[in-house]
Amino acid sequence: MLNPIRLGVLREVVAQGSFSAAADALSYSQSAVSQSIATLEGEVGATLIERDRGGARPTAAGAALVAHADGILARLQAAEDEVAAIAGGHGGRLRIASFPTAGATLLPLAINSFRVAHPGVELTLAEGEPDEIAPRLRAGEFDLALLFEFEGVGERLGAGLRRFELIEDPLHLTLPAAHPLARRRQIKLEDLREESWVQTSATSPCARQVVRSCHAAGFEPRVAFESDDYQTVQGLVAAGVGVALVPQLALSAVRPDIGVRSLHPRSPVRKVLAATRRGAPVTPAVATILDTVREASRTLDTA
Repeated sequence: MLNPIRLGVLREVVAQGSFSAAADALSYSQSAVSQSIATLEGEVGATLIERDRGGARPTAAGAALVAHADGILARLQAAEDEVAAIAGGHGGRLRIASFPTAGATLLPLAINSFRVAHPGVELTLAEGEPDEIAPRLRAGEFDLALLFEFEGVGERLGAGLRRFELIEDPLHLTLPAAHPLARRRQIKLEDLREESWVQTSATSPCARQVVRSCHAAGFEPRVAFESDDYQTVQGLVAAGVGVALVPQLALSAVRPDIGVRSLHPRSPVRKVLAATRRGAPVTPAVATILDTVREASRTLDTA
């Protein structure tokens, strides 16, 4: 493979028209320039420079190589500049994944702050449930992901991830504003055994947690409707179709015709966390987006 330093020497010799002038321009000794050209000629197997009383001029092979050298050296410089920009957090791409409610609440605040600090970094965002995102994060498809886990549940995200805990996100009971239970000071999950339920799709982590919680309270929830859109869930609750357990992050906008209550003695809680692939470098860009997500989490937690 051609050595880019020797290519640069060849280009300078041709541009200056002499070995001595090239040596001065490069701050090399003349013998170092001569040695570099001789080594390069040995590598390509052809004479590249002819020397006479008029100076140094390229052979046909030398002229052809110089014509390519400009492009080669420019590409190498561009590659070095891009790598330096990425390492410094000033360029490249940052691939983020998130579950939808965090994508709608935490990330807009974080992304806005990040883009002010790193305008040259391209951001991409993918959405999915944690059990879909975590394997793709481990496989290197994402640089950072927002995930959640429920307390006391064996469904862990698995090995291979570096975790950064953010906030607790309790599931609150939502029920029609005119529901008789809405006037009670304390509502236990056992009080809802005769109710119809609205929940996310049965295979989703939140739906599984609702079922687990109801089982722990001694009953099987009677699911009337499923929707993965929490605004649709609120609409169904408001219409009197059923009650629902909805994460706090999904309650940034609450309909006036539903009630939102915490369960007694404690609502189910999911822990929201950021994660990166274990062993992957925490680049300045990743470190910055982590900081901005933490700050957004604190803002929401104290709101």
